[in-house]
Parts: sequence; C-alpha cells; structure tokens
Amino acid sequence: MRPIRSLLIYFAVVFLGGALLAPCLYWFAHWGSLQWSALSALASKPFHRFLARALLGLGLIGLVPLLRSCGMWRCREVGLGKQGRPAVDLLRGFCLGFASLACVALLALAAHGRALVHSQSAAQIFRGLLIAALVAVIVAVIEEILFRGALYGVLRKAMPWRGALVVSSAVYSAVHFIQSTDQAGTIRWYSGLTLLVAMFRHGPPFVPAFFTLFVAGACLALAYQRTGALYFSIGLHAGWIFWLKSYKLVTQPAAGANPVFWGSDKLIDGWAALAILVVVLSVLWFRFGRLKSV
Repeated sequence: MRPIRSLLIYFAVVFLGGALLAPCLYWFAHWGSLQWSALSALASKPFHRFLARALLGLGLIGLVPLLRSCGMWRCREVGLGKQGRPAVDLLRGFCLGFASLACVALLALAAHGRALVHSQSAAQIFRGLLIAALVAVIVAVIEEILFRGALYGVLRKAMPWRGALVVSSAVYSAVHFIQSTDQAGTIRWYSGLTLLVAMFRHGPPFVPAFFTLFVAGACLALAYQRTGALYFSIGLHAGWIFWLKSYKLVTQPAAGANPVFWGSDKLIDGWAALAILVVVLSVLWFRFGRLKSV
C-alpha cells in the first residue's frame, strides 16, 4: 500500500501547500510591483490565479518525490521511454482526437445546434487557432504526465489496471470542476484555504460533463495501458484540447438549439460529445484489445 500512501501525501502537499503558498505569492507580487513596475501586470491578477499557479507548481515539483518513492524514476516508467513509434503514435492519436470532436462540431452545425461565426477576420481566426494549437501541446503533455504517467501509474502498482483506470479517470474528471472564483476583501494567510473550498463547485452542467470527462480519461488511460507509452495518449489529448480551445472561436449558439444535447461553447457539456467519446473508447478497446497489457 506504499504507492497509495505516497499518493495521499502528494495530494495533501499539493492542495494544502498550494493554498498556504498562494497568499505569499500574492503579497510578494504586490510588494514587488511597488519596487519594479514590470511586476504591475502580475500584481493586477485576481487571487484565484495565484492559487491555481501554486497548485500547478507544487503538483509538478511534487512529482519528483512521488515517483521516487514509488520506484518510477526512469522515463520509461512514466510512459516517456523509447518504446513503440513515438512520432507515429503521436500523429495517430492526434488524428483520432481531432476527428472525434470534429464530428461533434460538424453534426452540431449540420443540425443547427451551433452556427458559424462570421464576425472575425481571417487573421483573428488564424491567431486563435495558433494559440489553440500551442495550448493543446502544452496541456496535453503536462496532463498526461500528471494523470496517466504519475496518477494512473502509481494506482496501477496498488490495484488491478482496470480499477486504476476507473479511479484515475474519476479524479481526472473531478478536478476539471474546480472553478475560478475570486476572493473578496483582504487576502489573509488562510484565504487560499477558504477559496479552495469555494472553488469546488459545479462549473459546466455536472451531467453529462462529468461523464464525458470520465470517458475521456478512460480513453487516455486505456491507450497508455495498451501501448505501454504516453505518446498516443498525448496526441489524442492534444487533438481534443485543440477543439475545446477553438470551438468557441469558430462557432456560436444557434437560435432554438438544444444546449443540453449539443452543449455550449465548452463542447463537453452536451450529450453529443459524450456519445462520440463512448464510440472512441469502444474503438480503442477493440483496436488495442488483443495487445498484451503492460
């Protein structure tokens, strides 16, 4: 049970430590802005941004002792070794992720669940798509190392891989419901703790968004389990993130559309996205089903 104990300690350090560190970062930014004008933009950010960065920073730093304690220090043990064909798997994963959510977008447009945006120039759209592609790469790499390489990998050491897939996918889905809410009044040493509690609230409709994210996490974990590396999962994740970041850019709500089925500009909060991702999970299961589990 050592991996589970290490994981619980990791979560405690990240969330409690991040909540206590955030006010210090906030105070330092405001003090620094009085000394160096270059920090003025940073000091103007709302407090929840400091909390989010503190959580992410400790999450990444904490990976080192977590993986060491679980005997997963080498790159191969977190899915980043030379196994398989990294470039090919990245491309195949991206194509599947891009095509799957493209199906949701095209179906929504064809059924008048969404409408194309005509108010932006070609330059604005190109810039938005370029930013979406950059964010897709960064987010996919970080989240796959955190949730599949580390979280799923550690859980897999303590339980059967199917159980680890379910637990890691549930955690992956749940953390996406941490919302950006602000802290009113004076920032005190405990402000991060109170804000952390307030941030755990429903953002997009809990159903079906939670199940959509759960199925997405299951797809990513299954791809890692069957291929033995994170490359396919990173590509798949990047394809999805690209659409999540660009969907609002190229589409807008259509009059009389059913947002419960087609979702909002978040894309994942409608039943159509859930149905498509269930199909993706089925494809991955049968495509990789005969491969030996690693």
